[in-house]
Amino acid sequence: MKRSDLTEFAVEEEGFKLKIRRGTNGLPLVSTSRGSNSPFPPGSENSGQTASPLVQGTTAPSAAPASGTGETAEEAGVIYIKSPMVGTFYGSPSPESKAFVEKGTKVTETTVVCIIEAMKIMNEIQAELKGTILEALVENGQPVEYGQRIYKVKQG
Repeated sequence: MKRSDLTEFAVEEEGFKLKIRRGTNGLPLVSTSRGSNSPFPPGSENSGQTASPLVQGTTAPSAAPASGTGETAEEAGVIYIKSPMVGTFYGSPSPESKAFVEKGTKVTETTVVCIIEAMKIMNEIQAELKGTILEALVENGQPVEYGQRIYKVKQG
């Protein structure tokens, strides 16, 4: 929201409402409701009163990636190739083909490491870093999420 200078964003779909608004301190205020089964008291989705607990809930997970980065720092020179999208992971161009990369394979920024199928489109994923593959963290045909670690790499 900061990057786009948005102050408010709202979505309503099939009886579900989500409203995000930047508060005076720059933190997002979030409120949701689900039709008449809303877990919030009447009028709370417009008052912003329900936002405080949700903001507190969203600040805690943002601390988790910072500690995850600390774990990476503990393993000196170890970095991860992460999935740039949601889809299905394939380690080779076809079931009969050899894998793009294996443990010990040296990769450069342009080395294709896998394919992620999303909406029937096969997307070749490049390493975007230099290093040596230490481990594949995903099995062939497994679904992957955006940002999920798919390869462990020793940098260099």
